[in-house]
Amino acid sequence: MFLRQILLAVIGISAGLIVSAGVFTVLISVGLIPRFAGKMHVARKIFTLEEMVVFGTLAGGFLSIFSDYGQIGAFVRQRQLFGQGATDGIWNLAGTLFLILFGLFAGIFVGCLALAIAEMLNTIPIFARRIGFRHGLGIAILAVALGKLIGSLVYFTQRVFLYGMN
Repeated sequence: MFLRQILLAVIGISAGLIVSAGVFTVLISVGLIPRFAGKMHVARKIFTLEEMVVFGTLAGGFLSIFSDYGQIGAFVRQRQLFGQGATDGIWNLAGTLFLILFGLFAGIFVGCLALAIAEMLNTIPIFARRIGFRHGLGIAILAVALGKLIGSLVYFTQRVFLYGMN
């Protein structure tokens, strides 16, 4: 039983490393961080921007796994930090403002990432011709899309997002 737990931990950590490497590879290959640095005129601080992307990814991963440590609202409401009657109202306002800002910045990031990937998609036909992959490119893209569709259907119809696979 203990060896099974160790094996599952190794597999989980390995899968997490592979997925995060894939995400960072996409961000690097589309040149999103240097593009942001150029638009913000902070090219001298590109290393800091890259570190913040890594930190944000690690913090998001940590809070998604250990969600009890991200329950700031429960802490504030239990201790009535802003007074007996005002705490709920102030906290709801602060939470709403945070969600608005987070949604705005997440939308900007996803939009920029989508545009960068769309620019990169123009390179797929060129790459396919260079490696001699002349026939079947449409079928390969369709197969990837169908795989994503089937995976999503299994994920949501079997409610994997609630309990995981049994």
